[in-house]
Parts: sequence; C-alpha cells; structure tokens
Amino acid sequence: MVKNNQDIDRWDPEDTTLWESEGKRIANRNLWISIPNLLLAFAVWMMWGMIAVQMLNLGFPFSEAQLFTLAAIAGLTGATLRIPASFMIRIAGGRNTIFFTTALMIIPCVGAWISLQNPDTPLWVFQLYAFLSGIGGGNFAASMSNISNFFPKRQQGLALGLNAGLGNFGVTTMQILIPLVMIAPVFWFLSGDPMILERASGTLIGRIEAGTETWIQNAPLVWALLLIPACIFAWFGMNNLRTVTPNPGHPLRAFGTLVGLYGVGFLTAAIGLYLFLPAPVGLGVLNMWLALPLIIVLTLGFLRILPGEVIRPGIKRQFTIFKDKHTWSMTVLYILTFGSFIGFSAALPLSIEVIFGYMNQVQADGSVERVANPDGPSALTFAWIGPFIGALIRPIGGWLSDKVGGSIVTQVISVVMVLASVAVGYVMMLAYAAEAPQDYFPAFLILFLVIFAACGIGNGSTFRTIGVVFSQELKGPVLGWTSAVAAYGAFIAPRVMGEQIQAGSPEIAMYAFAAFYAICLVVNWWFYLRKNAYIKNP
Repeated sequence: MVKNNQDIDRWDPEDTTLWESEGKRIANRNLWISIPNLLLAFAVWMMWGMIAVQMLNLGFPFSEAQLFTLAAIAGLTGATLRIPASFMIRIAGGRNTIFFTTALMIIPCVGAWISLQNPDTPLWVFQLYAFLSGIGGGNFAASMSNISNFFPKRQQGLALGLNAGLGNFGVTTMQILIPLVMIAPVFWFLSGDPMILERASGTLIGRIEAGTETWIQNAPLVWALLLIPACIFAWFGMNNLRTVTPNPGHPLRAFGTLVGLYGVGFLTAAIGLYLFLPAPVGLGVLNMWLALPLIIVLTLGFLRILPGEVIRPGIKRQFTIFKDKHTWSMTVLYILTFGSFIGFSAALPLSIEVIFGYMNQVQADGSVERVANPDGPSALTFAWIGPFIGALIRPIGGWLSDKVGGSIVTQVISVVMVLASVAVGYVMMLAYAAEAPQDYFPAFLILFLVIFAACGIGNGSTFRTIGVVFSQELKGPVLGWTSAVAAYGAFIAPRVMGEQIQAGSPEIAMYAFAAFYAICLVVNWWFYLRKNAYIKNP
C-alpha cells in the first residue's frame, strides 16, 4: 500500500490490474489535491485586474493606462514562467514542485497586502508584486504536466479537463471573493484601516456607492491565508512518480532546482519588461510583438545552458518536442482557446469600467468629452460571469471530445469565436460612442459569455488532442509549452484592448482577434480534419 506522500517506484496507468487495485485511488487523490492548489494559483495570478479596478475607484494616483500594466505584467511573467515550469515535474518531482511553487505565491500576496494599505505607495512597488504574482500563472504548466502522468489515455480528456477547468475557477473565485472581502474588516486586525471610495463600486450582490468604506488590502490577504493549508495538503498528500522523475533527490535539492528554473523565467521576463515598459520603469524601446519573441527565445536559450547533471539532460531530452510539427500546430490552437480565456479574463474588468463607466457628453462649444457615467455597470459585479462559464464548461469540452474527437469540437468553437468576436467588436464601437453606453451592456455581456463558453469547451478539446497525439513522455512537456505560449494572452489582451480603448476604437481589438481565430480554423482543418490529415480527428 502506497503512503499518501511516498515516492512511487512502479507506475503504469495503462496496466488495468494495477489501475483498479490502487492506481485509481492514488491518481484521484493527487488530482483532488492538485485542483485547489491550481485554483489558488489562478486567483493569485489574475487578481491584479480586479485590484486595479478598485484602485481606480479609490483614487490611487495612477492613470488608467498605468493600472492596465498591472494585469499585463502579471500576465507576461506568468506566461514566461510556464516555459521552465513545463520541465519541472520530470526534473524535481510532482509533490516537490506543487508544494514549493504553491508556497512561493505567499510572497506577492503578503507584499501586496502591506503596500495596498498606503495609497502613496509608488507604482513600481505594485508592478513588482504583479511581477511576482506571475508564479501563479507558471504553476499551471507544472500542474497539468504532473496530472497527465497519473491517468491512462482513455481518461486524459476528463482528468485534464477537471484539473484545468476547476483550476480555472480560480479566476471566477477571485472575481467573486475579492469584492466581497473588501466590504468589511473580515480579517480583524489584519485588515487594517479602511479607505473611502471616490467612485461607485460593486460586488456580486449589488452596487456600492461612492463614500463607502472599503478594505482593498484584503484582496491579496485572503489568498495568503488560503495558500497555507493548500501547501500542507500538497506536502502530505501528493506523490513523486519515480517512473517520471527517476532521481528527484532530497526535497531541498529539488527546491533549489525549482528556484533555478523559475529564476530563468524571472530574469528573461524582467529583461523583456525593461525593454518594453516606458520610463521611468523601463526603456520603452521594444513594442509588444518584438518583446514577446525575445523573451521566449532568451528563456529557452538560458534553460538549454543551465548547469547541473540533473537539469541539463532532462531539459535536453524534452527539447525534442520542438522538432515535432504537432507541437507548433497545437500551440496555435491552444492560443485560440486558453489564450483567449485568460486574456479576456484579465482585460474584461477594466474594459467594462472604461467603456461603460464613462459616456460621451456634448459640451457648450460642440465638442465631445468623456465623463463619468452615473448609470454605468460595475465591473466588480459582472466580470466574474464569463470566466465562471468558461471554467464550468471545460470538463464538458474534454468529455465531449472523448466521445466525438477533439478536432471536430475545436473546429466548431472556432467558428463561434470568429462570429462572436466580430459582433462584440461592433457593440463595443456603438457603446463607446454613445451618450448612454449602458444600453449596449446586455448585448456586450451576452456575446462575451458566448466567447467564454467557446473558449472553455475548446480548452478541453485541445488538451484531449494533445493527450492523443503525443507519447506519454512528450505530452507533459507539450502541455506545458503550449500552455506557456497561450498564457501570453493574459499580457496581450489587456495591452491590445487598453490601447484601442484609449485610441477610441475598441472594436479594432476584437476584429483582430476574429482574424486570428479564422487562421486557427485553417490550421485545425489542415492538420487534423482534411481528407489526408496527419492524424485524423484526435
């Protein structure tokens, strides 16, 4: 009988006798400990979109563009950290990795809790903690790689769908819980002193008027407190698989390896942000489309030259995924699904606040000025619904793909996303130019819910395809790599939508996304659905 936290020497989920005798129990225990850890990782990673909205409502001395950078920075760092995280399980072990990377997330949560209690805190401090919050984004790649090793191929769609789908609920949980914990000193003396809202805010249960006390510092504190029991369960309830990680070594050595791997991601993300962000934080010499490839190339290059008899052979062996054309096709398709899900989750709160929280008003001289809209919907009330639907439906996407094939499901949702993106772009254009933008909000919200539902189903279908196309040894690194590149959506979407909203043309962002989705239709058809496809409807 294998102990809850014991390393497992013999593991073959395709062996039905072993699976039924004790394999199923072990796999399910690791899955159900993994899920809440991943949920908290998503919450920490994506919390800056909601925190930035409340900072705007409280009158923190930063512009809308500066506040958009917080979610974007966390998004970029989280995506970059997924690249080294995709190699962690085979080098350091599943139990070691999940425990340690979960514990690391306590650092930005505590730092943000302290800093948010002082509205005079410099912007760079918040940007630093947003940067460190990217640890939560990186953890996804390690988590999915780990769980993929525990289950047989026939259950890959459902198992990965549950881990990712319920883990994705971290976005929804965060968007519901943060507004609620800010309305009262729910953590007693740890909550500190309140601040006064300068603009109306809201929660799931309704609007909160200007002049109300709020405790914004509770937003990161709630995750710091929840991370402690999550670490305990991971340490005492999960397993390292020796068939996957032959020599994880002493846990302290494994933790050192993990620090080195994440250190590479932090270094390259910092270089990219320094070259991309404007002064005084950075140089502002690269645009987004040059900074991202540079970060990816630097990260892969530094990983390749890392020293150590454990790290270097493990990474070199897993670099073989880049020679497979299906790695690249699935990368594009996962950008379509998860990239859209995480990107819109990050960008939607501030987009609602800026597009519908302001309105055009004709001045005496005939000019048009954007002023606060007293009837505008609160982002904190509505932003959670889309990620909730996307996460809820993801396991259904995995289950459906197990039945009819992943690529057929991916093709259908791609068509839906093209049409819905064009439609929501048109509605955004009308709302931005309107004197009563709230009239367009129901159509805007419904169309975005359609996009989120399609993303969620597609997340399940693409992971099913990866599980079928790649071998047991390669699917973990491929899952990690594709999720890493797709996670840059959490950086791209806030930047693109923020820039286009500031330019007065928010519809351009959605039309560009629709064009990309159309390209994905062709890629999916060419590789997996045409008559002579490389692999038919995996």
